[in-house]
Amino acid sequence: MQGLNKKKLLFLCTGNSCRSQMAEGWGRHLLSGSVEAYSAGTNPKGMDPRAMKVMHEAGVDIAGQHSKHIDELGKIEFDLVIALCGDANDNCPIFPGKAKVMHFGFEDPPRLAQGASDEEGALVHYRRIRDEIREFVLRLPEILKNTI
Repeated sequence: MQGLNKKKLLFLCTGNSCRSQMAEGWGRHLLSGSVEAYSAGTNPKGMDPRAMKVMHEAGVDIAGQHSKHIDELGKIEFDLVIALCGDANDNCPIFPGKAKVMHFGFEDPPRLAQGASDEEGALVHYRRIRDEIREFVLRLPEILKNTI
């Protein structure tokens, strides 16, 4: 019966390759008893290998997830849609039903990593954003309580 009361959350980003995938992974890992976490993009780009690597380092395997367009989620009625980047927020589709939409942006690790001199330098950015998203996901029960 627990599953019937779970809130359905969608983490939305443009490419659904990094930030939204991390958020989905953290949601499944940290809040599996209270939420069903999904992710999608407005223009999916495929999974970012560095995102998978840093999530694996943190003990969360997102290799089984895949980059998908919002339309692939069919008729799921979300309780909360969280746009994790400005572009996804600006181009957020209309969700029928009860879905509340909010924007909580995070910097883009691939963009930050462009200036890195080596792979380890690039991963520093991914790890920082991974940890910021984790902290945000840990606050979601309180956000849900006050929003829905």
